[in-house]
Formats: sequence, structure tokens, C-alpha cells
Amino acid sequence: MGAKASTIWYVDAPDPMAVLRDHPEPDADAAHALVGKLYPEMIITPLEPGPLATSAGVPHGVVYVGSYPGLTVVCGSNLTVHEPSKLDESWTRPLASERTYLMCTEPDTAWASFAYWERGALRRSFSATPVHIYEDFGLPLVWERGFWAGEHPLAYPAEVLPDPQSLPFHPGEFAEAANAEWLGFRYTGPVRDGEIDPATVGVCGFAVYKEGEPPPAVLSAKPDGAPRVGFFRRIRQWFGFGFD
Repeated sequence: MGAKASTIWYVDAPDPMAVLRDHPEPDADAAHALVGKLYPEMIITPLEPGPLATSAGVPHGVVYVGSYPGLTVVCGSNLTVHEPSKLDESWTRPLASERTYLMCTEPDTAWASFAYWERGALRRSFSATPVHIYEDFGLPLVWERGFWAGEHPLAYPAEVLPDPQSLPFHPGEFAEAANAEWLGFRYTGPVRDGEIDPATVGVCGFAVYKEGEPPPAVLSAKPDGAPRVGFFRRIRQWFGFGFD
């Protein structure tokens, strides 16, 4: 089964993969500032930082942000919309970035989407399950050719007859390929040659909720396991977190 993800990237860097490879430690102050801009009327509480690989698919009330030189990612459950074209500009271009990339996957329903904006203008979006297309906007990009040509067919169990209206590929694999083309990695392993491992990229966690609402359950959960090191330790120090 593929990985769950709901991410949007704001990109100015000409080589995002090089940035993530060479600068995997996020800027905690910039991350906190962006969360405040995206959720202006919400209570924001810093959470434990984590690796992008396990933070991309977040529950309601939790957001992860990674800010790197010329590159920022936001992981939020509100991004899982069936029509990416309907995302508000406050989310598609909050940093006046040159390019914006959206990638979402829901393995339980086999739904996935991706979208690409240039200076706030939508150029391409696709959202579908294997048997239903919710949105297909813009001209297919060059890297898509193999998918539409049937080079990545859906695999069915021997006892299952394919739906005659099925796409010639799995939407999740299609969206992961978009992410790899734009950013140099896939959320679903194993890591391929020439791509980076999202487990090596750090993101800052936050709980976001309205005043008067009960805080997300994650705030009452105690962290377990051994203390983390490296960028996790530094981010905790920036936010004032200690170690038990």
C-alpha cells in the first residue's frame, strides 16, 4: 500500500532536490511564521518535530511545515480536496513563490491528486480514483506520457475483473511520479536511485485549533522512545522544548 500524504510546496529554488539533500534541517522560526499566516485566527501550539516521511499524512488539527532555502512545504489535512483548482490563493501562493506543487494521496480509497501553479496561475491538475476522474485540468506534462500510454498498468488480483472504465494507471503512483519529477523523491518506498529519502528531511509540527474548541488529541499524547538528536534537538531548543 502507498503512503498517505497531503502536501503543498512553495518553490523558488531551481533545484529543490539539491536543497532538501544539502539543507534537510528546517527553519523553525520561518515555519512558525507561515503557520500564523495560514491560520490567522487559530491557536497554534508547537509539537514534536518529525521526518517528512511520516509527517506528510496528518490528522485534522495538526500541520507540519518545513522551511528551507528557497523551498517550503506544508502538510495539512485541508489540502485533500477533490478539485485542486478550488484551493484558495491564500494557500496556493502565500509566499509569492514562483511555483507551487500540490500532491495528495489516500491509499484507503485509492484516490490521489496533484497540481502545479506558476506564479499563482494553475497550469495542471489531476484528481482521481482508478475509476473516476474528479478533475483533469491543463495539458498533460511530458513525464505523464508513459502513464497514459499504459506503461504503468494497474495490477489486479487474479479473481478480480478490471472495471472497463479504469484508468491505465493507479492514481497514487501517478501522483508520486509527479512529486518525484518536481521535488526529487516519493513518499512510498523504497528509495529509488537518484532520489532522496524523505525520512532524512525534517519538518516542524504544530497543533492548530479555534479558541473554545478542545485541543487536538495529539497535545495530550506523551512522546515515547529515545530522545531524538540532530535537527530534532535543535528545533526543540528553539521552541523551548526540553528532554525527559
